[in-house]
Amino acid sequence: MSVAKLLGFLRGEASSSSASANTETVRKIVRELDQMDPERARYVAAFAYLLSRVARADMNISEVETAEMEKLVVRLSGLPEDQAILVVQIAKSQATLFGGTENYLVTQEFNKMASQEQKLSLLQCLFAVSAADQSISNVEDREIREIAEELQLTHQDFINARLIYKDYLAVLKSE
Repeated sequence: MSVAKLLGFLRGEASSSSASANTETVRKIVRELDQMDPERARYVAAFAYLLSRVARADMNISEVETAEMEKLVVRLSGLPEDQAILVVQIAKSQATLFGGTENYLVTQEFNKMASQEQKLSLLQCLFAVSAADQSISNVEDREIREIAEELQLTHQDFINARLIYKDYLAVLKSE
């Protein structure tokens, strides 16, 4: 049985009460991860989407940000590189097409699935993606802060993660 069918993602099977938890974005990526355990596939889909959300915050997802996302998805999921590339490409497309409506919903879904340790790991990954091009723009920094709040992480959690990448913060760079 496919991941999509197991999770009730096929048309007409999703109830209106589960609509916010099972977003279209996650469903599309989950279909590509059909060989994985359903819960693991949902986790990887949401993780990849959140990486894309931050990369796209400045309206441009650079090649180095994409490469960093692919590397992180391979490391997290254990997927072969070609599948991780596909997951990242789908996540980037979904973030571009539906970011305004899906951002909060996907973050809430990730929040429900992830442990505190996984949320903190994601926070580090978000900074790594945004720093991949050697600069974390103010808008990327704000997006990461917003995600941290949506994941119910503390301000200190955010600051601790941010400190590691302080040399990349555009606001602190002298021009």
